[in-house]
Amino acid sequence: VAELVFGLAVMAVRNGYNGTSGSELKEKTLGIHAFGQVGRNVARIAKGFGMEVSALDPFCPDEVMAESGVRPVHSVESLYAGNKIVSLHIPATDATRRSVGRDLITLMPKGGVLINTARKEVIDEEGLAQALEQRPDIKYVADVKPDNADELTARFGDRVFFTPKKMGAQTSEANINAGIAAARQIVDFLNNGVDTFRVNK
Repeated sequence: VAELVFGLAVMAVRNGYNGTSGSELKEKTLGIHAFGQVGRNVARIAKGFGMEVSALDPFCPDEVMAESGVRPVHSVESLYAGNKIVSLHIPATDATRRSVGRDLITLMPKGGVLINTARKEVIDEEGLAQALEQRPDIKYVADVKPDNADELTARFGDRVFFTPKKMGAQTSEANINAGIAAARQIVDFLNNGVDTFRVNK
């Protein structure tokens, strides 16, 4: 997923490779919305690009972020207002569904790029359209196609991009790793009764 984030980021800042001049990721600010395993890998890769990274995650201690060279922020408004690129990694919960909309997106600096490799449900799609209308400098790229994708594409052209299907783990290595992880969980359940990842209870 982390690699996909940067594929989308590079495509966005290079204007979809449409022949016009774009910009570089170096020295750009990146805000990571949720600093779990994927967010940490995004931060690691971002440092390699020479980006300045901050993150928001109320469940992650500031010290953990600092150890990764990431600046902690403590409000969602600060995350969006303080970063040229924001990468979403929040789950879809009652608290986060439709939580990212016009008010947050329009806080982003000029030329902002919002990247969603989390879940489409966390986006307020009507608010996203309003933000793109209000701020012609903002782009939205995702590997989760919103319900209003056709409308967004028709209205905003190459300022929006969506992969044909969820692409976060669509690599041969990721599929192998997922299979190995599932096998280990089954063995752990059979041998030790561990049901941490049990789906049907």
